[in-house]
Amino acid sequence: MPDPPRDLVRQLYRTPPDRFVAARDGAVADARRAGDPKAAREIARLRRPTVAAWLVNLLALERPELVADLVQLAEALRTAQRELSGPRLRELSAQRRAVVGALVAEVRKLARETEGAPSAGKLPLAEVEATLNAALSDTEVAEQVRTGRLLRAASHSGFGEVPRPHLRLVTGGADEVVPAQPAPRRPDRAELRAEQAERAARAERARRRQALEKELARARTDQERAEADLAGATAAEHDGAAALDAVEAELAELERRRAVAEQELSRARLARRAAERTVTAARRRAGEVEAAVEALDAEEGDDGPHGGTAD
Repeated sequence: MPDPPRDLVRQLYRTPPDRFVAARDGAVADARRAGDPKAAREIARLRRPTVAAWLVNLLALERPELVADLVQLAEALRTAQRELSGPRLRELSAQRRAVVGALVAEVRKLARETEGAPSAGKLPLAEVEATLNAALSDTEVAEQVRTGRLLRAASHSGFGEVPRPHLRLVTGGADEVVPAQPAPRRPDRAELRAEQAERAARAERARRRQALEKELARARTDQERAEADLAGATAAEHDGAAALDAVEAELAELERRRAVAEQELSRARLARRAAERTVTAARRRAGEVEAAVEALDAEEGDDGPHGGTAD
């Protein structure tokens, strides 16, 4: 199934999250009116990002060259880590902090220039920074950031300085071996109990985090399903409203024609009544004339040859 138009997707993911659903549903309705139900379904599947993810998307869409620089830095960091180059890794780590700080500042600027964005005090910049650091550590996160379609903030225990191993320095012969550091003191029982308690607490926190993450995943799945249902219901409502408008227009036309027909019927009734009155008057006049003719005929009969007086 084809993807939605790229320009439309980019425009939607530039839209602040509190306006995303309305903009997406409007695009769904436009696609339906254009006779493209497949595009409408694909657009309806687009999910609203969190505010932090939207800010990262805004950076990727408006400043792609900065994100490209971030990807290059990530590759350099991975190379230094593979080669266990401590000085180079520390140098790149310092550069990473500077680059990430500059990108967060750019995000703040872009949000300030975007209509409908949250106020500066409500921007989750810590999550933005964590996501950018995760992109430096995780190629999958980096790709999501680059596309500008990130849905949630990401975090990763990324690059740090490479720990230096404890080594014995050997310079020449055996007599020149520098003694190793003395073995560390074995912890006592109290320390062991404290360590065990700490491990248990960490395990409990990990278990709770895993349970919460599963619950969060289910909740987000339910949210996405509900949003898809909402989009479908909204599209159906728009279609129903359009059908109702068409029926109401037809009813209005029928009402107009009915009014015209009633006026014509009223005029016809008035004409019939006038004609009836005319016929009645004509019949009366004809009767009167017939009576006059008969009377005249009767008078002429009386004045005939047999009706006069003798001389």
